Amino acid sequence: MTAEAGLPDMLRDLPAWTPDPVELADLELLLSGVYRPLPGFLGSFDTAMVIAGGRLADGTPWPVPVTLTVPKELTAHERVVLQDPEGVPLAALTVTEAWQDPTSQSWRLAGPLEPLRAPAHGPFHRLRRRPDEVEPADGPVLAVATREPLHRRGLGQVRQVAERLGARVLVLPLLSGVHDESLVRALLAVRRELPEGTRIIPVPLPVRPEVAELAQDAASGRDAGAERDVRLRAQVAAAYGATHLLADAEVEGTAIPVVVAEPWAYDADVEVWRPVARIEPDHVQAELTPEQLGDLLDRGEPVPDWFTPPAVAAELAVARPPKHERGLTVLFTGLSGSGKSTVARGVCDAIVERGGRTVTLLDGDVVRRMLSAGLTFSRADRDLNIRRIGFVAAEITRHGGVAVCAPIAPYAATRAEVRRMVEAAGDFVLVHVATPLEECERRDRKGLYAKARAGIIPEFTGVSDPYEVPDDADLTLDTSRLTPDEAVAQVVELLTSGGWLRPE
Repeated sequence: MTAEAGLPDMLRDLPAWTPDPVELADLELLLSGVYRPLPGFLGSFDTAMVIAGGRLADGTPWPVPVTLTVPKELTAHERVVLQDPEGVPLAALTVTEAWQDPTSQSWRLAGPLEPLRAPAHGPFHRLRRRPDEVEPADGPVLAVATREPLHRRGLGQVRQVAERLGARVLVLPLLSGVHDESLVRALLAVRRELPEGTRIIPVPLPVRPEVAELAQDAASGRDAGAERDVRLRAQVAAAYGATHLLADAEVEGTAIPVVVAEPWAYDADVEVWRPVARIEPDHVQAELTPEQLGDLLDRGEPVPDWFTPPAVAAELAVARPPKHERGLTVLFTGLSGSGKSTVARGVCDAIVERGGRTVTLLDGDVVRRMLSAGLTFSRADRDLNIRRIGFVAAEITRHGGVAVCAPIAPYAATRAEVRRMVEAAGDFVLVHVATPLEECERRDRKGLYAKARAGIIPEFTGVSDPYEVPDDADLTLDTSRLTPDEAVAQVVELLTSGGWLRPE
């Protein structure tokens, strides 16, 4: 793909590329100056040094690798236009290095960036600011960089620390692409409970898989991933003029000092939140754990007022509806002839009969005719077919419906990609229809296996192309040992016990 018309002549014929969501967020932060001193995406040596020791090759502290993955064919170009998912050009990358990651084998480009257009999309974009648009404060600024709403404990701690430092408060909602609007609304709803003059500036900073997966240091008990995340938050906060960062634990080597609030709890005697040191031991009531909060929301029960303000509770319920109202995708995977479609149709019928949910069936053969007409059965086209199913299912899920999908979906990586798409919008259940190949071939109503054995159909799953058995299935069915009604009953029981369907 080449860059769109309307660009300067020197850029118009350059190849264009749309980075993934994390890389797009990095691009915005690079262009806005939040990631200063980085001029662009990192090369192989800088990346290796950051991963190994949290520093660039020149010794500058930097917590996380900021890289750009591209198809191999783009590595031959000297300049590339980077665009958003709608094809709007955002920046031109001058390539200083094309390199291959030794772990993932993916190809990457490094080099400085020339801004073309500022990103102009996303929830609450009007609240976003570049660091140079933020008027410097007189005196200390306490940053609260958070992916979660502030509940009553957190609100009290922020007020206490800000008063102790004599600091203004800067709240940085870290947008991850999942329920961003609910997070920002929840923080705006409690602004009146924060010190006067508190500013709220959303920042696109998704969770980084390479940081989340860093192993815990067994010798010291340190969580290396959590520490890198705090350093990144401190770097972002410092760019916006903060002098201190509120965090749960002290971390060394941050761009600005980390401040840890003293422990707070709910005083059940006088029914207020206050420092634990001021509460009689038998009156201490801890806040709800994430598991307890999630359980309340899953069941549709009210979140108690002592734990969080009602406006925040309302946003929590929007972001995480009760399971019987939450969007859901049920993906059936298995060989051709395994019985996926039969069971999937039966499950759809059972959901409709029970009532209370809207359901859409995305059967493999129907999708092939209506959504993926023209695609072949090559691996690339089969993956594209599954991605299309996943995209449609995720949109159904996002709007509270139930999507029941019944493709072969033979490859684990593509199923995992669909899971990620759906779980950004709601819940996902994987059902492996593990009917043996011999039985699938015996049932072969369409003669597909016979054609595959004869070499007429190349790359046929189970014959000339592999089926990767899932190790993450929520339910496994063998329809050679179950009647269709029995198989449907097992799936419905799973959905009922999981809370997605109400009991009859």
